[in-house]
Amino acid sequence: MEPRPDIPEADIVIMQETKIQRKDLRDDMVLVPGWDVYFSLPKHKKGYSGVAIYTRNSKCAPIRAEEGVTGILCPPNSTTKFRELPEDQQIGGYPHPGQLSSSIDEATLDSEGRCVILEFPAFVLFGVYSPATRDETRTEFRLGFIEALDARIRNLVAMGKQVILTGDLNIIRDQRDTAGLAEQLRKEGVTLDDFLSTPARRFFNHLVFGGKVMGERDEGREKPVMWDLCREFHPSREGMYTCWDTKKNCRPGNFGSRIDYVVCTDGIKDWFVDSNIQEGLLGSDHCPVYATLGDVVKHDGKDIHIEDLMNPAGMFENGQRLRDWTVKDLLPLSAKLIPEFDRRRSIKDMFFKKPSSSTNSSTAKAPTIKPVNNNGSSSTSSSKSQELPEDTVKTETPPPTPSLSQTSTQTSPQKRQLARSESASRPQKKSKAASGRETSNKTTPGPGQSSLTGFFKPKSSTVEASAASSNPGKNSPALALPSEATTVPPSLRSESLDPEQPPEIAQEESPLRTPASASADKEVFDPIQNKESWSRLLGKRVPPKCEHGEPCMSLVTKKPGVNCGRSFYICRRPLGPSGQKETGTQWRCGTFIWSSDWTGGQQ
Repeated sequence: MEPRPDIPEADIVIMQETKIQRKDLRDDMVLVPGWDVYFSLPKHKKGYSGVAIYTRNSKCAPIRAEEGVTGILCPPNSTTKFRELPEDQQIGGYPHPGQLSSSIDEATLDSEGRCVILEFPAFVLFGVYSPATRDETRTEFRLGFIEALDARIRNLVAMGKQVILTGDLNIIRDQRDTAGLAEQLRKEGVTLDDFLSTPARRFFNHLVFGGKVMGERDEGREKPVMWDLCREFHPSREGMYTCWDTKKNCRPGNFGSRIDYVVCTDGIKDWFVDSNIQEGLLGSDHCPVYATLGDVVKHDGKDIHIEDLMNPAGMFENGQRLRDWTVKDLLPLSAKLIPEFDRRRSIKDMFFKKPSSSTNSSTAKAPTIKPVNNNGSSSTSSSKSQELPEDTVKTETPPPTPSLSQTSTQTSPQKRQLARSESASRPQKKSKAASGRETSNKTTPGPGQSSLTGFFKPKSSTVEASAASSNPGKNSPALALPSEATTVPPSLRSESLDPEQPPEIAQEESPLRTPASASADKEVFDPIQNKESWSRLLGKRVPPKCEHGEPCMSLVTKKPGVNCGRSFYICRRPLGPSGQKETGTQWRCGTFIWSSDWTGGQQ
C-alpha cells in the first residue's frame, strides 16, 4: 500500500525532541499494544531534547539496543558501559580517543538524550536529534556531537555493518535546502563557499555522496559512505523543506529549510523503493520524512524477504512467521522493562484472544520505517490485520468503587437517615452536564499530530481496509521522521491569518458600578472587574489596518537593543515564498507601526 499524505503510520517510528522526563511517561506512551519502544532522556536538563524509537512487533524486532553515540552510558540496572560489554552484546564502532578532537568529554556529549541506536540483523539504525546552532556557547558541544556521530558511523562501516541514520540533524546541506539563501548571504556579505564550509555542514557533506566539500577532504574522511535518500529520489526538486519558522508563519508560503533526513550506507541503498517528505501533515514546525524498504531485497547475492533480515534468527523464514514475538524478546533498554511498566498489560488484552501463528504468517508483510520530529513523521502499514485498534492508546480503568447510594441498601435505617441529613446539610456539586461543560471522552485525538496514536494507526480503518483489498500485493516498509509540537498550525490557504490576536485594552463587560450602588447591593470590591470597567470607559483599542485593509497583529521586539520590549503592528498574513515583505501580492505586506505611534482607533 502506498503511503498516504495524511497518515504518519510506519513500522518503525523515530521521534525527536520529545521533551519528557521519566516521570512523564504514561501507559499510552509505553504500553502501546503491538509495539515496543526505546527512549533516550536527558540526564540533567529536565524536559529537554529526547529521542524515542517505536518498533512494530509484528514486522521487526531489534537484536541489540543502545543509548548515546559514544558507548559511555550503561544499560539499565547495570554499571557496565555499552562499549565494555562482551562483544556479542555490543553494537560496536565506538569512537577511539584519537578520533575526537573536541574538549567536551564523552559523558557530557551523551547526557542530553540525543541518540537511540537499534541493531537489526540487516543494519544499524540511528535515531538522532542533533544540537542546533543557538549561540556561541553551544558551538563546541554541537561540533563535538557531530564529530562523534561521524566517527561511530564510519567505524561501523569499517566493521562491515550497514547503517541508516535518521532524525533532525539541524544541518542544511546546500543552497537548495533553504529558502532565501542568496539574499541572506548578500546581506551578511558571505559567499556560498563560506556557507558550505561551516564546520557542521562540512562534516555532513563529507559523510554523504554528492556532498559539496570545499578544498581538500579531511584526513580520515576521504570517502563518503552514505546516501541522502530523499534527495536521491528527488534530485532536482526545489522547495523540499521539512522545517518552518512558526513564529513568522512561514509554512503557508513554504519559506523553510530541509534539516530532517533519512540517509543510508551504500550497501543497502537499492533496498529502498521510495523516500519523500509529508509536508501536508500538520501538527508541528517540522513535517515527517520517510523512506520505504522493498518486500524482497538483494542480500549476499540472493533475494531475501525483508522480514528475515529485520528479526532475530528463527522468527521468520522466507517471509513466513515461525514463532510469535514474546516478552522474552524484549531488550534491556526497552521502556516496557521500566519497573512501573514491567509485566503489566491493559485490561482489554484479557478479553481478546491472541492471534495464532498461522494467522500471523499468512498476513505478514514487509515492514515500514519512519523518523518523526516531535517538537514534531510517515507511511502506511501493510495490512488491516496489522493495524492497531481504534482505542490503542486509551488506558483501561478498573470499575469504580461503589458509591454511598449503591451501598446504603445494606445499612440500617438509622444510618440511611443520618446519611440523608448529612447530605442535605452540604452543598451539592454540579455535574458536568449541569454546569454546561462537555461530557464527551477527552481522550479523543484532534486533527493533525494531536496524540501519540496518530503515529501508530490510520485515521479510518475502513479506508485502510478498502485500500488494502484493492492493492493486496503492495506493502513496502518505510522509514520516517516526525516533528515537534502537538498543536495544529494554520491552514495552508494563502488567506489564512496568524492566530495571534492584537492586544485589547478594553473588554465588553457590565456597566461601571458606583461605590454607592456596590455598597447598597453589599458586593465585595473586585479589582479585576474594576479594571475591566475602567477599560470599557476608556474605550477599546482598535489595531491599524495593513495595505490589504485587514487588522494588523501586534508583536513584541525581543532583539537586544534600545527597542527591546517595544510592541509593534505588522500585517498578519504569512510570509511569501521569497521570505520578504511584498507589495501588491497575497502575502505579508510592508506595514510596520510602533504601538506607541498608533494614536487612532479609540472607540
